Amino acid sequence: MKFREFHRNIKIRIVETFVSRFIGSMIFPFMSIYLAVHFGATVAGLLLLINVGIGIGINFLGGYFADQFGRKKVMLWAELLRFLAFMTMALCNSPWYQSPSITFAMMTVNSICWGLAGPANHAMLIDVSLPSQRKVIYSITYWVNNLSIAVGGIIGAFLFKDYLFELFIALSFSALFVVVIVMFFIIESHFPERTKMQPVQHVKKLLSSYKSVLNDRLFVLFTVAGVLTLSMEFQLTNYIGIRLSEEMPTQTFLFWEVDGVKTMGFLRSENTILVAILMLFAARLSKSFQDRPLLVGCSFLFTIGYGALAYSNNLWVLVIMMAILTVGEVLKVPVEQSYMASIPPEHARSTYMAFNGLKFNLSMLIASLTVAVSSILPTTVMAILILLIGLTGTWIYHLITPQLDVRKRLEMEMEEVSGTLES
Repeated sequence: MKFREFHRNIKIRIVETFVSRFIGSMIFPFMSIYLAVHFGATVAGLLLLINVGIGIGINFLGGYFADQFGRKKVMLWAELLRFLAFMTMALCNSPWYQSPSITFAMMTVNSICWGLAGPANHAMLIDVSLPSQRKVIYSITYWVNNLSIAVGGIIGAFLFKDYLFELFIALSFSALFVVVIVMFFIIESHFPERTKMQPVQHVKKLLSSYKSVLNDRLFVLFTVAGVLTLSMEFQLTNYIGIRLSEEMPTQTFLFWEVDGVKTMGFLRSENTILVAILMLFAARLSKSFQDRPLLVGCSFLFTIGYGALAYSNNLWVLVIMMAILTVGEVLKVPVEQSYMASIPPEHARSTYMAFNGLKFNLSMLIASLTVAVSSILPTTVMAILILLIGLTGTWIYHLITPQLDVRKRLEMEMEEVSGTLES
């Protein structure tokens, strides 16, 4: 399966994602520092919490709107609003005018835009792709995301402090670019039946839609497993990073003296570089294995790797285990997302994707809770706890993959029937 064989929407979104994520990564990872400078650390933490909370709430509305009114329409309004927000942020951080309060308000608007457009984007990708294509598509999008975020973050670290206005101008132009391609080049992939409803009816239908998602036991279990395994990844910048900075003695690695803080930075760089390299071969490697053992086995490798990082202070052990867990991550993600794409019914894909979008926030919550309990639990117990979290997610995958295979097979059979009818 080659890039040129993908649907036009997919090719456009991959290019657009790289551009927007690349520029966005120069700014948004450092906005917590911006808020702390202008409002103080305590207030900055509260503002970021509010920002995340609003984004979660709007995510559910975005999923409902995209199923009710079409993907493209929701995406276009969200991208237009995002463009206006970025332009305002540029004006409020210009040489002529400064307003941290308005800047934060526009950060919140950006979170609203992500909540609106995110489920529609994910659902559209499923709409216009075939089950046989998805592992390759998800491999490419994951690689593009990691590469753009890594490179953008490195450049942003050097430019953010002195060239913030210029970065916001660049971000505004990238947002305008997205508006243009969504308006003129993206093709609508979902045409819901148009019915006039009162606002109260929309509220009832929204609640009914998410109730039906919660009643889908397979999807709920799949999401829970995803939350538990993804939380392992966030441990590196939370508990594991703190533990290494406090416990790890300075060691000689090759020709450098390395302490805990430098080790965490090195491990993150190792992970980023290996993901960028291995993702080039992930789709080809995954063809040699069936989806079920690949998902379960790679989740196990991922868990064991992070369990070792939560316990060991030996630099060579940490480096080797990071390489092992990265292999698991690279092979796991496309299969996991391919399974996820086969679960939602066609009429409710955005609603399901909105619910699935909670994985990131809930995983962050678990990682934050482990930091809180680490003050009263010893390192060995913490390592076992983190290991158990990941193994529980892996075990759930093991239990539900037979049902996932059934849904995936049904979707592929429907694809074959549809292709036969069209021919």
